[in-house]
Amino acid sequence: MLDLIIIGSGPAGLSAAVYGIRANLDLIVIEKEFEGTGQIALSSKVDNYLGLPGLDGYSMGETFRTHASDFGVNFVEATVTEIKQDTADKHWTVTTAKGETYESKAVIYAAGAVHRHLGVPGEEEFSAKGVSYCATCDGAFYRGKTTAVVGGGDTALDDALYLAGLCEKVYLIHRRDAFRAAEITVKKVKEKENIELVLNSQVAEILGDGSVNAVKLVDGRTLDINGIFIAAGSVPVTRYVEGIVDLDPAGYIIADESGRTNAPGFFAAGDVRTKTLRQVVTAVSDGANALSNAAHYISSL
Repeated sequence: MLDLIIIGSGPAGLSAAVYGIRANLDLIVIEKEFEGTGQIALSSKVDNYLGLPGLDGYSMGETFRTHASDFGVNFVEATVTEIKQDTADKHWTVTTAKGETYESKAVIYAAGAVHRHLGVPGEEEFSAKGVSYCATCDGAFYRGKTTAVVGGGDTALDDALYLAGLCEKVYLIHRRDAFRAAEITVKKVKEKENIELVLNSQVAEILGDGSVNAVKLVDGRTLDINGIFIAAGSVPVTRYVEGIVDLDPAGYIIADESGRTNAPGFFAAGDVRTKTLRQVVTAVSDGANALSNAAHYISSL
């Protein structure tokens, strides 16, 4: 019987693990990706994390994971398929796709979120054939070409700026006439001569012949492009906890800064929980808070 199972090894999960080891808890971290560090690995640059300015997301994630590994955190590479709580003793059992089961007194769920798809014709057909959800991963393939970015948040505008340094032209398509991104980022985008704003518009269809060659907008216009990068937000990975903990209408786990949920011994941390700001710094804070409260819960049993 473990003290704690942490699901997810992004900044929230790794922060919780480090604090857990310091609290002398017997714990494991279950992560489905090989040496995964969460969505931070897809960020081209993280310049707002105090003390580590200018790092790319992959390097920052590696720094976090190395810290946890050096502390002796035990990682299990597996996909979680079931989570349940014993009605009698309130202990938790986590089952993986490999058929392995792990039991613990408490769980910190930090599985994060995944990229939101547009759900338009051509998106699935041209996935990895001109449709991408990671500009830093695939942007180099479009050097000197024309691309489009869909979205209006920080990620979308950062992607547009990154691609503008590689591509001849970048269309930034957003369904509104104002952006949700930080003002300093919006200013940079507007100053880039090879970024063209396509506002108050949405993608109707992604077109191509073997690979993407155009995007059709809802107003009937067609933009000739070689690739499209979708940065339309994220969807929380909560399908395994439906019916276990309360979720908000968007699917996020209802939990405050303590990480506590309505299920005793089940805590949520990082992008997967309800909150107004989803950044690396808030994920790390979530992990620490959730662990502190989980440790108090465990000691009370």
